[in-house]
Amino acid sequence: MRGIARADGGSAAAQVDVGHPVSRELTDEDDYNGWLQASAVVEVRARVRGHIQKVHFQDGDLVKAGQLLFELDPRPFQVQIDQAIARSKAMEAQKVAAVKELARYAELIKTGSVSKSDYEKIQADAESYDAQIVAKQEEVKQYQLDLEFSKITAAIAGRISRAELTEGNLVNAGGSDPLLTTIVASDPIYVSFSVDERSLQRYMKARRPAEGQEAPTSLRERKSPFRFGLDSDQGYPHSGLLDFADNRVDADTGTIELRGVVDNKQGVFVAGSRVRVRVPVREPYAAVVVPDTAILSDQDKRYVLVVDDKNVVSRRDVMPDELLDDGMRVVLPDASGKAAVAPEEWIIVDGLQRARINYPVEPVKPSASPQS
Repeated sequence: MRGIARADGGSAAAQVDVGHPVSRELTDEDDYNGWLQASAVVEVRARVRGHIQKVHFQDGDLVKAGQLLFELDPRPFQVQIDQAIARSKAMEAQKVAAVKELARYAELIKTGSVSKSDYEKIQADAESYDAQIVAKQEEVKQYQLDLEFSKITAAIAGRISRAELTEGNLVNAGGSDPLLTTIVASDPIYVSFSVDERSLQRYMKARRPAEGQEAPTSLRERKSPFRFGLDSDQGYPHSGLLDFADNRVDADTGTIELRGVVDNKQGVFVAGSRVRVRVPVREPYAAVVVPDTAILSDQDKRYVLVVDDKNVVSRRDVMPDELLDDGMRVVLPDASGKAAVAPEEWIIVDGLQRARINYPVEPVKPSASPQS
């Protein structure tokens, strides 16, 4: 390969781009396909029968717990309350009359004008009014509760679906219990995915307890982290903590479902969406990485071109490992544990075809002018 011709008839050193290997803290991870799952789902139904007078939300709104959703016509319930109160007052008036009658019979029995059995009957009638009054008062409470149920509120906070029934419709007609709408809790949200049993055992061992502490027995106690990304995301920008593993392995697939919990205060994650999940296998470790394009092949061997302090090129065999998302390749240490290439060395990253082993080059270092 020829270099650049010089005025004196010699050959100029080939110009190449060089860079340092990079030392990084990495974590071995497993990849899975998963899905987002709501932490709670509530079907909103009416507890009482009535006509819908007002719908107090827009389809798809984020609602708060206790927020008014539907309002039934309250007038029939108020009529029932008023009637029950009137019956209770009538019963109290009858009790007053019965007490007076009992007092009169108490005087008559002293003179023998009435029999003991007649007196006991009047006494029993007077005392029964107490129980009847209590029953009427409880009836008032029941109708007041029905009036309260005529205002249908959100049991949880979350995103609400569309209104299945609108103003003017009769709900709970004929004893049926129609669905009015549904609410899906949005914060937190779950990430679910399936792994094989062996992988679960590895994740349980990934985070060892500190010295003197008891080993956690569940994923929730271990607070094992994971990362995930939506289909529209580059990489795995979101994170959460594993908090649940199912109680048995599926005999047909040999897998077990895992679940992680994720904060979703902004409501950007929607239940049912597909996600890509990464789970760390072990604790972070230090590793040296180089651009994957800087690694060359020679039959079954892999190597990089190193430029020494005299700008002379030499070959350095390496053992490449995992390819990272940014195009960097992990380089394993040699048998003695020494790094194959050190972060302070220079390797050729571009212009490899212009370099020759044991010949000088003109290295162009990052953010620097070419060196001669």
